Amino acid sequence: MAVASGPIEGRSGRLPGGGAAGLGSGLLAPGLRVLQRHLWVYRRTWRGSIFTSFLNPVLFMIAMGFGVGSLIGPGGGAGAVIPAGLTYLAFIAPGLMAGSAMQTATFESSFPISARIMWWRNYEAMLATPLRTWDLLVGEVGWIGFRLLTTAAAFLAVMVVFGVPRGPSAILAIPAAMLTGFAFSPLMIFVASRITGDPAQIYSTIFRFVIMPLYLFSGTFFPIERLPEVLQVVAWVTPLYNGVALTRDLVLGLAEPLVSLAHLGVLLAYVGVGLFLARRGLYRRLVV
Repeated sequence: MAVASGPIEGRSGRLPGGGAAGLGSGLLAPGLRVLQRHLWVYRRTWRGSIFTSFLNPVLFMIAMGFGVGSLIGPGGGAGAVIPAGLTYLAFIAPGLMAGSAMQTATFESSFPISARIMWWRNYEAMLATPLRTWDLLVGEVGWIGFRLLTTAAAFLAVMVVFGVPRGPSAILAIPAAMLTGFAFSPLMIFVASRITGDPAQIYSTIFRFVIMPLYLFSGTFFPIERLPEVLQVVAWVTPLYNGVALTRDLVLGLAEPLVSLAHLGVLLAYVGVGLFLARRGLYRRLVV
């Protein structure tokens, strides 16, 4: 059921009892109430998520970095798979960090969003208050940003234990991985806003034919130079490749300003388009 547009979208967005003053002011303040709601829920579930946030990178790095890595020689030799001066663990760990951010953002923006739209009707209840669809989007993106922050920080901490980072620029890999997730999240929210039937089949198709191929062929596990030239061109314009390349360069101290700015520009373009579509999709689904 759509909510009438006049009384909702025309409100100021101020909340009772001083509004969102305790959380900030301006365009983003009401949306922080949505983020606050998610954080309240998270207080009851954080232990399990923190455990898996550290366990997953440990298992991946042991299995892929040491297991598969023992079968791959160091970079730089004749027929080497990875660049010179790198072990396979050092090559793959930043890619796994960016890939994990993509997966986290994609999942948090799919079934949970559909549930709040279709099954639990959380958004209808929220829009009965002075909140607007933009505020819902701000709150959801803020929550996903929090999840990306914890995931990326856990990955970096594990990489430090394994001795992967090669300079102070590694700390910037956390916002780089978060930006990689943000390149996917609003687009998935837009998809969720357009689904009217059972979302399981649609999400399964996206995960199987979009997310998984990106994870496998965007430079996470091997340099894209190993791909045919046509697929290399395709990889250059995907958000995950640019996120993997930017994260890897920062972790390994290989970042070059112009190249990093190019990766950053691609990711920001995806974020901008995604936010525009997500806001429009939520408005049309919940208000019009």
